[in-house]
Amino acid sequence: MKILRTLLFTMAFMLLITGIPLGMEHAGAEASQGKVYQIGTDITFAPFEFQDTSGKYVGIDMDLLDAIAKEQNFQYVVKPLGFNAAVQALESKQVDGVIAGMSITDERKQKFDFSDPYFDSGVIMAVRSDNTDITGYEDLKGKKVAVKTGTEGYTFAQSIASKYGFTVVPFDDSSLMYEDVKSGNSVACFEDYPVLAYVAKTKDDLKLVGDKEKGASYGFAVGKGQNQELLEKFNAGLKDLKASGEYDRIKSKYLAENNTGTEQKQGRLELIIDSIPPLLEGLGKTLIYTLVSLFFAFIFGLIFGFMKVSRSKWMRGIATVFVDLFRGIPLLVLALFIYFGIPQALGFKMPLFLAAILTLSLNAGAYVTEIIRGGIESIDRGQMEAARSLGLPYRKAMIKIIIPQAIRVMIPSFINQLVITLKDTSILSAIGLVELTQSGKIIIARTFASFDIWLVVAIMYLVVITILTKISNRLERKVQRG
Repeated sequence: MKILRTLLFTMAFMLLITGIPLGMEHAGAEASQGKVYQIGTDITFAPFEFQDTSGKYVGIDMDLLDAIAKEQNFQYVVKPLGFNAAVQALESKQVDGVIAGMSITDERKQKFDFSDPYFDSGVIMAVRSDNTDITGYEDLKGKKVAVKTGTEGYTFAQSIASKYGFTVVPFDDSSLMYEDVKSGNSVACFEDYPVLAYVAKTKDDLKLVGDKEKGASYGFAVGKGQNQELLEKFNAGLKDLKASGEYDRIKSKYLAENNTGTEQKQGRLELIIDSIPPLLEGLGKTLIYTLVSLFFAFIFGLIFGFMKVSRSKWMRGIATVFVDLFRGIPLLVLALFIYFGIPQALGFKMPLFLAAILTLSLNAGAYVTEIIRGGIESIDRGQMEAARSLGLPYRKAMIKIIIPQAIRVMIPSFINQLVITLKDTSILSAIGLVELTQSGKIIIARTFASFDIWLVVAIMYLVVITILTKISNRLERKVQRG
């Protein structure tokens, strides 16, 4: 346990000195004293929560939360996790509350306490704007329908799928769901009415079909029996905002008929240029997380790598368990377990940056362990025997003779692991890490320009990985010549 605490402290210190901020969140309700509530949200759910061109989180939910916080004088920090991750974070007490267009249902009431309803929603269907074949649910027979997991649209689609004979295709965020419909893979999607109405009004790629189905109301959620003071403040603030007319002003700001969205007038080139700064910021975080993770991965690799080639059966066994464990668990599952599972089981909050670094370090450390083992074992045993016969101690023979030769063998694999870890950071967007991939998702949620943004993201990854590979190859040649 002491070793674990020491390791966690060392990782946190390294992150501080390398410049990674302790959170990728946006703060609200400017105050400097008192408890700061951690609020989970989606930020890919326009018009309720999304990021504008300046990087600020806006939308009905965000504006409402900010106004209530100012009115009730409390501080908060927004954690952009995505809907599913936000709900899991609330359940594991990683956040104090969630506001993300979250429908109040009987099932959710068993786990969470909700505020007074602040928006009455409903579900509606949308199809591609040039689709004239789908005019009602009966036309969906034998076809695929896209939905977003965890939403009322998903629940409603599942409830009628067998009746009308269509297949439900789930997605984790709204933008991917829309793209599946626009590409023709799915013929329709179900989503909350105000969200689809905003999308259809902002872009002409989708159109609404049929009548709105009655749905549940949205509410602000806290853990069951947790943060009751925050819940009371939210309810009191909501009541005051409704009485003053501020609530109606916030709604009309995003839902008024003359509101056509913030990105409609942007051309493709202008959109790409405006998107470069946040994508570069995301790229910077990707590189920092990669380098810091590899630093600790090499520490793990050195420790367990030498244990793997140790003469002690017990040490070899421990190292084998480490490698098999962290190579055998998929990276996404490991990230979810570390960030949500462990804190829920042990009753503490784990910072997102620490969970991300720990996940990447353990995963990469298992592979680095095997790289080091393989490099050492690739050197002819006769060299060690010759060194020992000349009177060199085992440790000195390893340091002076075996390891220098093994390093030359290991370098190509180290380069490959660097590239793999850099790309693996994109998987951690599932727990809310705002790196390059998540930055792209956030921009697409506002602009719906999937092709342009994903093309830029792909080029950024390609350029960085190519540069790193070239630099590493040059280093490899120098070492080989040396």
